[in-house]
Formats: sequence, C-alpha cells, structure tokens
Amino acid sequence: MSKYVGSKWKQSRHLNFSLLETGDELKKRAYGPGQHGQDRKRKPSEYGAQLAEKQKLRELYNINERQFRRLFLIAKKEKTVTGLAFFRILESRLDNLVYRMGFSRTRAGARQLVNHGHIKVNGKKVDIASYLCNVGDVITLKEESPLKVVKESFEGKPTVPAYVTVDAEKFAGTFARLPERNELPKDINEAMIIEYYNRLL
Repeated sequence: MSKYVGSKWKQSRHLNFSLLETGDELKKRAYGPGQHGQDRKRKPSEYGAQLAEKQKLRELYNINERQFRRLFLIAKKEKTVTGLAFFRILESRLDNLVYRMGFSRTRAGARQLVNHGHIKVNGKKVDIASYLCNVGDVITLKEESPLKVVKESFEGKPTVPAYVTVDAEKFAGTFARLPERNELPKDINEAMIIEYYNRLL
C-alpha cells in the first residue's frame, strides 16, 4: 500500500484523528469527508477497528506500509513492551526528530529538509529521512545561515517534547532520551495494531 499524498485535513476526517496533532482538522467538521460523511455511523468490525488504528499511526508518521511493517518487526524483537518499542522507533526517525525539534512545522516539511541535504547528525550530513537516531545524537542545520522556512518555524515557538533539547539560537537539537508512553499520541491504541499484525505474521 502506497502513501496517501492528498489533503491531510481530509485524511484526518476520514480517520477521525488529527494527523497534524493540533485537532484543527476536526473542529469544524467532526465527521468523514464526502457526500455521505455524516451518515457513516456503522460500528466497524474487530478487524476494521484494528486496521483503522494501524492507519492512524502509519499516516501520522507518514510512512509507507512496507517500512511500517519492517519497523514493527524490529519492535517485536525488543525487550521493551512491543507497543512502546514501536512508538520509540517511530519517534527515533530523523524526519520525526527534525519535526519535533521545530525545524519544520510539519513532518512533510521536515522530510523535505532531510531529503534535500539540509540536516546534519553529529556533524555529518544525513539525507535519509528514515535514518534511526540514537539517544545523544545532535541534529543541526547544514547551512551556517538558517533557511527562511526553518527560521519562521522557530519564530513560531513550537512545542518541544521533553525527550529532546533545542538551542533555537544555534538551530540545533539533541535527542536527549527515549520518550515515555504518556509523552506520545494518546488517541492511538497500540494493542490493536499489535493484534492486527499478529493476524498477518
């Protein structure tokens, strides 16, 4: 299954979940998109509910199905509880950390910064958005003078989670520690995602 490249607002309404993590997409129209969006009240099957949870998480981090499943298999091998391990792996992706640190207002913008070679990890350029960072890694801009979009993002004073530290003046951040479950999206039921993949694997 390929990545969805349409409107995030429409996708959020379809999933009944804020992919931008602001809730703005659901404030005006808290129902599905399309002509019959308000009529879709049928309770989904157990499989349908599990699939919906999986789609929420996959679309939140903007990852294709093959990558998503590969990361889930890595999480299953961890000693930590699978759900938390999976979240931590997703949060460790470079594009996500660039977004969390405030270099970009969206994950799509953060991915573009990485893919275009504007980001360095521990002083070395990394242009792979799926690169998994380790605790203690330092993420900086490649350019000495910040890009306009990065500067505007920092000027917006983004909310930075406690597991990363940011020096806005130097346009640099550190992946300080692994996140705890209470610091991650609360509207995701990871147990249902585990059940979904256990059906298939």
